[in-house]
Amino acid sequence: MLWRRVLLSQHSKRPSGLDVTWTYLLSPSSDRKQEIRQHRFSAVAALPIIHHPAYSKPQLPDGHRFPMGVFQRVHDLLIEDQVIQASQVHVPAGIATDDQLHMVHDKDFVARFSNGTLSEAEVRRIGFGEVTRHPDLIERTKAEVAGTLLTAELALQHGLACNTAGGTHHAFPSFGSGFCILNDLAVTAEVLLHRNAVDRVLILDLDVHQGDGTAFIFQGRKDVFTLSMHAANNFPARKQNSTLDVPLPDGMEDDDYLRTVAEVVSGVLQDFRPDLVLYDAGVDPHADDKLGRLKLTDNGLMRREMQVLDSVMAAGIPIAGNIGGGYHPDLTVLARRHCLLHWAATQMFVDHKL
Repeated sequence: MLWRRVLLSQHSKRPSGLDVTWTYLLSPSSDRKQEIRQHRFSAVAALPIIHHPAYSKPQLPDGHRFPMGVFQRVHDLLIEDQVIQASQVHVPAGIATDDQLHMVHDKDFVARFSNGTLSEAEVRRIGFGEVTRHPDLIERTKAEVAGTLLTAELALQHGLACNTAGGTHHAFPSFGSGFCILNDLAVTAEVLLHRNAVDRVLILDLDVHQGDGTAFIFQGRKDVFTLSMHAANNFPARKQNSTLDVPLPDGMEDDDYLRTVAEVVSGVLQDFRPDLVLYDAGVDPHADDKLGRLKLTDNGLMRREMQVLDSVMAAGIPIAGNIGGGYHPDLTVLARRHCLLHWAATQMFVDHKL
């Protein structure tokens, strides 16, 4: 397999075309932002952005490490900075149905989560405490699944779409873990495969934590390729077997990381030839992330998004972007980091003339 050969030579060459510095995109007043806006708003079609008002609806206790408010902040910043217009935002018509969830999750688990009767041990493993049983969090969790599915549906229609949430890759069929309760990526893949909308799905997970739930769900499957590129020494302690795992050493910086991404992703695209890529664009590989062990910069993350989106779209494959994980005490700092995905997608939507 080409991607197996690629792994053996992952430190042999530098990625091409990645010498542009993207940090200037972080300034709302930059000339580059104005240039992209002019292209974006003069285009016939606009990049679809998916957002649900329930994404940030639950109220977690003060000091909780999960940044529940960041999803609304991402949406608001995209509008405030004129990266997008409100007319580009698509809201799921409803929340995920039980029939959709049962394609991945045990019926008993879905029922007990839905009626707020998960056990103390189950709640503790998820990490949200008593809020796990609150109707707002139940709604939010199912809305996120619906949002990720809509993102994929719009990506199939337009070539590219981006969510303001998504990427709950630690959720297993019968239990939640690591702030993930229902696996939106897995449910989306199963729904689209069941509809015959696609034959092969690549779940590209660049969150700093292994997508263990997703890997477990699709072990042995030929129609779903799970690729997880993560910090080797980070959560979860007990890893699952993805189709391809790329464990990274602590402290890896931009250039080595981007070289690895370029080589591995291109190899998998060539060998597996997916009909759709579900992209978990976690920003927790950042050097300042509270739960990460890598040392990427804002510039490195922006280069990653441009590189991934360009590679997939150049191959003629639709890609659905989900923001994945990220942890920082300042929600605006964290939200701007997540917005790099939407900035890159906006530019790629123009460059690829979608």
